[in-house]
Amino acid sequence: MIERKLLLGDEAIALGAIHAGISGVYAYPGTPSTEITEYIQGHAPEVRSRWCTNEKTAMEAALGMSYAGKRALVCMKHVGMNVAADAFVNSAITGVNGGLVVLAADDPSMHSSQNEQDSRFYGKFAMIPILEPSTQQEAYDMMKYAYALSEEKKLPVLLRVVTRLAHSRAGVVVNDLMPQNALNPDKERTWVLLPAIARRQYASLVAKQPDLVESSEHSPYNGMNAFEGKAKLGVIACGIGYNYVMENDPQSLGIPVLKVSQYPLPEASIKALAAQCESLLVAEDGQPLVEEQVKAILGADYALKGRLTGDLPRMGELPPDCVGAALG
Repeated sequence: MIERKLLLGDEAIALGAIHAGISGVYAYPGTPSTEITEYIQGHAPEVRSRWCTNEKTAMEAALGMSYAGKRALVCMKHVGMNVAADAFVNSAITGVNGGLVVLAADDPSMHSSQNEQDSRFYGKFAMIPILEPSTQQEAYDMMKYAYALSEEKKLPVLLRVVTRLAHSRAGVVVNDLMPQNALNPDKERTWVLLPAIARRQYASLVAKQPDLVESSEHSPYNGMNAFEGKAKLGVIACGIGYNYVMENDPQSLGIPVLKVSQYPLPEASIKALAAQCESLLVAEDGQPLVEEQVKAILGADYALKGRLTGDLPRMGELPPDCVGAALG
């Protein structure tokens, strides 16, 4: 049955995970991620739920469930990724069996945190797919997509959100619950990373990279608005930054916009947009990860604007008013 609910971004993620048929959620509490596990505990008693000693043990417990063929979710805030890094990076090399989503809730402007680190760097470092919703509706919808992507690519998927999305409410259209999948151990795979096995698995991970880029090029969460001809300015808008750009009605300003909510970056789409525009603005909430990569893709001579150039603030959240000013 389709219905509409008023949900926090965290609640939309939690309900999306429940409806995607997860069997377990493992977490260490930390704002702005805590409400996800709390919501699952209160609304899905059939889902195994554990508050763990730390983020590393949460990651390891979720991996164990995935290896057995069941869908699992692990939740933490951005600094928790530092604690989970050992198991997280290795999970990309072992691969997964049942779908595994790692939820990292970043906190730009440090509302309740000691730093502003951007979890997308961890996804890039581990060479796995990253999803970054721009709305609460996308946060809900992305969960089923993320589990399907994880099981298709046999890799964990990093879902990155920021405080403003996690802790604001919106109407979300929700669908029917999927049943939990049965235990389905993969007896052909070896999950222990002895060097001889790790070398083989790492080669497999590297070989998957062109396929992950191709997946981003055709992702339902990436794409450009309808625009023809040439433009003085174009925008690459990432995650919640897409919302802030669209609030300024770029269509009426004659500004083409490429939305990026799945990584690795869709390089062909970026090059096509750059060929259409004299300059590009990168709108991303967090550190200038995409801006740095786009500069590498397009070359130092291309006119690229963003946090590194001062067109958007270098620190803190991405303020909507600053996005409007940068768009002129």
